Amino acid sequence: MNRARLAHRAGWLALAATVLFILLTLWVVRTPAHPLPADVTLHRWSVEHRPALASALTRVLTSTGTGFIPYVLLVLAGFHAGQTTRQRAFTAAALLLCLGAGQTLRYAIMMLVARPRPAAADWATHASGWSFPSGHASTGAMTAGLLIAALFLRGPKVSWAAVTGIAVWGAAVGLTRVYLGVHWFTDVIGGWLFATGWLSLLAFAYLSRTRDRPAADG
Repeated sequence: MNRARLAHRAGWLALAATVLFILLTLWVVRTPAHPLPADVTLHRWSVEHRPALASALTRVLTSTGTGFIPYVLLVLAGFHAGQTTRQRAFTAAALLLCLGAGQTLRYAIMMLVARPRPAAADWATHASGWSFPSGHASTGAMTAGLLIAALFLRGPKVSWAAVTGIAVWGAAVGLTRVYLGVHWFTDVIGGWLFATGWLSLLAFAYLSRTRDRPAADG
């Protein structure tokens, strides 16, 4: 598939994800104290099914989706994607910028929406800030998407096992927030939609800029 068609699809995906995110955000703003039935059901199930080992493992997994770890992963991915020192440094910096800008925008939205978290008595880990959209869910998804993009930047031969593993990790980080009781499921959905819209917009911009160049220039 050529770059023009990929750019077209990325643009439509960015639009669809953004529209869905806006609709979900409007619902959250209008009914901040009335979570959806699925929110309540999944939250209650999580609180009632937390053996010690599962909780400990989930806390380890959730810790990989925040702080310095996503940034370290992106630096390593940038170094892997580039073939020269300059390419490696530029790619790593670009990946960090994409994640940092996305996190800044997500934080601004979170502050504007100001959705309360579930009751603190149900938490199985520390949490801070407002609830929507989930920071871990959006950061995990953005990091996973950028890591996968770095694999494709390296060359056409990509390990689909690696792609699948990265995608599963990114989704799992978001789900840990529901299991640990610090987010509603719609917070996680919001984080995923935000990440999808943001990454698709970046892909559209990148592919539109490079679609008339030879593939080797990518």
